[in-house]
Amino acid sequence: MTPLQKLDIRRMLLASVAFGATAGIFNSSLGNYLHDVHAFSAEARGWLEFPRELPGFMVIFTVGFLAARYREGRAMAVAMTVTMLGAIGLALWTPSAWMAVLWIFVWSTGDHMNFALEGPLGLKLARRGGEGRRLGQFGGAKNLGGLLGAGSVFLIARWFGDDYRAFFLLAAVLAVVAGYNFFRIETGRQDKAPRRFVWRREYHIFYAISALFGIRKQIFFVFGTWVLVDIHQVPVSTIATLMFLGSGLGVVLRPLLGDIIDHVGERLVLSVDEILLIIICLVYAFADQLLPGGGVIWALYVAYVLDQTLFALRVARTTYLKKIAVDPADITPTMSMGLTIDHAVAMTLPIMSGWLWVNVGYQWVFVMAGLIALAGFFICLRIKVPATPADPGSPPGVPTG
Repeated sequence: MTPLQKLDIRRMLLASVAFGATAGIFNSSLGNYLHDVHAFSAEARGWLEFPRELPGFMVIFTVGFLAARYREGRAMAVAMTVTMLGAIGLALWTPSAWMAVLWIFVWSTGDHMNFALEGPLGLKLARRGGEGRRLGQFGGAKNLGGLLGAGSVFLIARWFGDDYRAFFLLAAVLAVVAGYNFFRIETGRQDKAPRRFVWRREYHIFYAISALFGIRKQIFFVFGTWVLVDIHQVPVSTIATLMFLGSGLGVVLRPLLGDIIDHVGERLVLSVDEILLIIICLVYAFADQLLPGGGVIWALYVAYVLDQTLFALRVARTTYLKKIAVDPADITPTMSMGLTIDHAVAMTLPIMSGWLWVNVGYQWVFVMAGLIALAGFFICLRIKVPATPADPGSPPGVPTG
């Protein structure tokens, strides 16, 4: 590894910490902000996911536009600038719920462009056979940032009350720090521009597991949080504490889970993830009926933190894609396509789920999610990878079990 690559790894780690802190502030305060400031109901919270996830659906176009002009590092700097603008808007100009939705859309646009770009850039900074470990290290740094972001929300809330303006202005500053470090990354800057659009039959399992991730993400970010906030009246400081714990575990576990992906493979890891998601859905759905008084809230806390920790396994999608890629230039546009599919699910599922919550009962949201996770388990069992990662100019290897 060259000195430049080592320097770029440090820059990527710093940028990941700052990006994670921005996300940690947003994720640990958004549910309470919507509930306390704009009086969102569970159904309205479900509808919000359409504009919040629309940038993820559009990422095949936005990242294609950026990638045609900049390589991953500078494209991520542009994306962090968009995130910063969304954070400032939320902090300073939300006279109505509609304006809040607009700024959440802007913030989300920047975040989703980075979600599509961070994996391909991380792969360029990894050695062959160590992709999971490297992505796990960057994910651990992002979790450390999430820890700092959630911790900041907790401290500000405890000392000064729920000051959402302060939360979001701090997030804007951290977005600038992340963007600066992404901008300075040199690795890959001379690479040829990736294709804007890729759709291959060879990637059909990758597309399917991308849709599954869209489902599990909504269970955690929307309805897992809403069970705590709406049903059990959990305050923002406690949500931040849970995010803090989940991020703390992720700092340690993400590099370890990356090593596990490298050693046992994506099929086993993603299959186990689906089984654990089924268990988490059952806890959310039936803890109230099956556990005594005080045990309910603690079971929900454990499910929430476990679900957050298991997000580390999403890097298995990226390492799987690299192993099956017909052409390395396919990776960035295919990651973007995966996010578009992910968000096609993420935009529609919460609307149905919000209707179920209001008209049938919140338990049925998680029953539905558990059944989808069961189907996902069987999809993940179909994952096959070449015997060795595909190389530029060489055909993929023979698939192995």
